[in-house]
Amino acid sequence: MFISFEGIDGSGKSTQIARLKRRLEDAGRRVVTVREPGGTPLSEHVRALLLDPALDIAPFAELLLFSAARAQLTERVIRPALGEGTIVIADRFFDSTGAYQGAGRAVAEPDWVRQFSERVTGGLVPDRTYWLDLPLAESIERRGHRSADRMEQAGADFFARVAEAYARFAQAEPTRFHQIDATLPPERIHTQIWTDLQSLKPS
Repeated sequence: MFISFEGIDGSGKSTQIARLKRRLEDAGRRVVTVREPGGTPLSEHVRALLLDPALDIAPFAELLLFSAARAQLTERVIRPALGEGTIVIADRFFDSTGAYQGAGRAVAEPDWVRQFSERVTGGLVPDRTYWLDLPLAESIERRGHRSADRMEQAGADFFARVAEAYARFAQAEPTRFHQIDATLPPERIHTQIWTDLQSLKPS
């Protein structure tokens, strides 16, 4: 089974991924967690470039860098793990490219970005995507005064477009997306995720 988590920064993806991993392992399942961009030596180098606030990266170049990191992660980590019957949980996958580069950066039409992303992953699509839906104002408050990376410096209008894109994706694929109110207490969010996951047949 392949599970992805999506949402803007501060939505609690890391917390929920860690909780779900422990719960699944306690239930006797093998679990691998990955993050995007990252997860392989090449992808981690790309991550450092993409998040470096000192770099000026053109929007289409940004899309290609994210996609290169994803292609390597998919080929070297995700597909082998799935082939062994391991559950893979990803902190972001191609929906992030559609939301951040497709909508946020307005790089290309949504259909083009989706088709390109599926080429990048060889057609691999998550079995379930948990979208932790968090208002932008709450995201800013949760991030506090920490130094913003290059993506976080994009501004409110950018993140509003990102959030709108996630809403469109969830509406277009209701059988894959599961929208969750990210303002709820972490334990309630985990309970919703765990309950939903029990309704899915492991693959």
